[in-house]
Amino acid sequence: MSNALKLTVPEGLPFIDFEREFDFPVSEVFRAHKDPELVAQWLGPRRLTMTVDHYDFRTGGSYRYTHTAPDGSAYGFTGVFHTVRENDFAIQTFEFDGYPDVVSIEFLTFEDLGGGRSRLSGHAVYPSMEARDGMAQSGMEAGMTEAYERLEEVLSGAKV
Repeated sequence: MSNALKLTVPEGLPFIDFEREFDFPVSEVFRAHKDPELVAQWLGPRRLTMTVDHYDFRTGGSYRYTHTAPDGSAYGFTGVFHTVRENDFAIQTFEFDGYPDVVSIEFLTFEDLGGGRSRLSGHAVYPSMEARDGMAQSGMEAGMTEAYERLEEVLSGAKV
């Protein structure tokens, strides 16, 4: 894939940064993060089915969704959208039911690159190095790579 995910896990800091370019306008990438029907089509690995309980991508909104594996194992996620600026920026929390009391805060920047292209950059802050390392070792990079490939498929109109 020409638009590879760049994931950075800095030594000794409780952060994970990522960057990914898309061959779609920033408004379309933002819409794919805002519209719960679109989010359910791309967020997470292909082998999991996503069920959205609620997803209100606006300042003060919140979300809850569950990924279900073919064997029936379920993985729930919740969070709050602290700030959402259309086609520009979002701050959200992220919590996995499997690790209660470990909440990360994520900053997402949507950047227009011109020519119908855009860049999504993220900065995730974790409450401890242990939490950060657990996330980094969870298969996060492969999962994000697959999810963003699916996002491109959704934006191109492909069935996913």
